[in-house]
Amino acid sequence: MESSTTTKRIAFVQACWHREVVDEGRDSFVAEIERHGVSADQIDLYEVPGSLEIPLQAKLLAKTGTYSTIVAAGFVVNGGIYRHEFVAQTVLDALMRVQLETEVPIISLVLTPQSFHEHDDAHQKFFHEHFKVKGAEAAVACVKTLDNVKKVLAAS
Repeated sequence: MESSTTTKRIAFVQACWHREVVDEGRDSFVAEIERHGVSADQIDLYEVPGSLEIPLQAKLLAKTGTYSTIVAAGFVVNGGIYRHEFVAQTVLDALMRVQLETEVPIISLVLTPQSFHEHDDAHQKFFHEHFKVKGAEAAVACVKTLDNVKKVLAAS
């Protein structure tokens, strides 16, 4: 990407369930994208209760025309009334539909582990670190996606 002035705003939509873990991904995303020339001031942060609420928020944001891309972050774990695989698949399917319908790219940082034991310090540490890595990877994917969109628009 040439400079941060060529990029519209970026929306970062974060589920608050297991916030302490998801925050790691958000912070890592912001730090990494700044290394690629996008100012943190160009990122609008939005919070939703859980991952199931992310797709609607993403669609509403995409429809504003304000955002060049949207990043969706959540941590879907086992437990509760829904199976975590169902929730994760539902969220990802909905995010795919939103980006195809609105033509606003969505970068997924919605992760679902095979198992998560929130009272196990080793699990907590692993997923805190894992979200840091995934947040940085999401930033790189965001930059590459924005660059690809820019090239397509320039060619048309």
